[in-house]
Amino acid sequence: MLRVRCLRGGSRGAEAAHLIGAMVGRAVSRAFRSTSSSTAALPLTVDEPFTEPAPEESPVCAHTEWDPLEEVIVGRAENACVPPFTVEVKVQPAKCGFTAEADVLCLSSQTAPEGELAHTYVDTHTRDVHTHAHTLISVPTRQAVFCAGMYAAMPRDILIVVGNEIIEAPMAWRARFFEYRAYRPLIKEYFRRGAKWTTAPKPTMSDELYDQDYPIRTVEDRHKLAAQGKFVTTEFEPCFDAADFIRAGTDIFVQRSQVTNFMGIEWMRRHLAPTYKIHIISFKDPNPMHIDATFNIIGPGLVLSNPDRPCRQIEMFKKAGWTVVTPPAPLIPDNHPLWMSSKWLSMNVLMLDEKRVMVDANETNIQKMFESLGIQTIRVGIRHANSLGGGFHCWTTDVRRRGTLQSYFL
Repeated sequence: MLRVRCLRGGSRGAEAAHLIGAMVGRAVSRAFRSTSSSTAALPLTVDEPFTEPAPEESPVCAHTEWDPLEEVIVGRAENACVPPFTVEVKVQPAKCGFTAEADVLCLSSQTAPEGELAHTYVDTHTRDVHTHAHTLISVPTRQAVFCAGMYAAMPRDILIVVGNEIIEAPMAWRARFFEYRAYRPLIKEYFRRGAKWTTAPKPTMSDELYDQDYPIRTVEDRHKLAAQGKFVTTEFEPCFDAADFIRAGTDIFVQRSQVTNFMGIEWMRRHLAPTYKIHIISFKDPNPMHIDATFNIIGPGLVLSNPDRPCRQIEMFKKAGWTVVTPPAPLIPDNHPLWMSSKWLSMNVLMLDEKRVMVDANETNIQKMFESLGIQTIRVGIRHANSLGGGFHCWTTDVRRRGTLQSYFL
């Protein structure tokens, strides 16, 4: 049975959950059967400590980006908001649509002030995501989970599963500080069923965490700053987005970016040691933020490496016997709005297993690339959802993949 959990509210309202079930193989129109999850709560008092024994098998377990997918959280765009135009938001490329003068997000011919996005655009994005989720449901051996919320649209940014542990990232944008609330009902459910649950230290997000004078000038200037290791976030306290980490068994790769600092990386290194090794890699990228449209591991020893953002440490992967694949240029048109992302979301794919991948239906060139690698493509339209800042990998967090912990690197 496939289950879809819908969390409404997130950072903007009360969390209410509904459990919806669907049998594998049924038509999408008959895919959902609503039931109440309110009875799943375990009310406790001060005199009643939580003593329920943990099951032998955790409901949360993932070691890689490509083991057979069994359960996944899918984000939702409802109630998405324009973030306040603070210094950490300003570093986004100008083409994302934010303007310092108006402090707004431009939506084609319309302009939405700071606050809720125009409903017509959110509705369009939502239809893309629902198609995405329905496709996941229709593929056997899969379980999908919905979350609602700026936004509870990108669960990959805030949640990462390492082994049988689900980790909440502290985040770096002030506008996203409370985003974890949208996922708490799900996480508490996983915890009650035996999963490990860790919340990284929440930063105070004070002015000291950001370089208030970070220069926002030309692309060339930004390349120089990134090469020098200078970013809008400082080392005042740990911060990271989960989407800056990518897993390959006992080896986890991460980049220092505009939202992930070295202190945050060190926290993860100490927390996951000695079982896991954290490797810092960097790219020729003027605005690094989230690794999965730059360096996406799609199989054991198989990685997509963005040709516009070459990896400075690529030789160590080649020496380890990895196959480095250069994806073709994306086909998304220049006039398509991308407010917080780049065209390279074409390589922001979700592996269902080693031989199946979810990919944009419009990106025929990368479909051919996967097919040449012997990987079947599951094609879904996601262009409108791309506009809010993410592809298939961004819009999901894989909660459970069927596999064992192995070493694939060095």
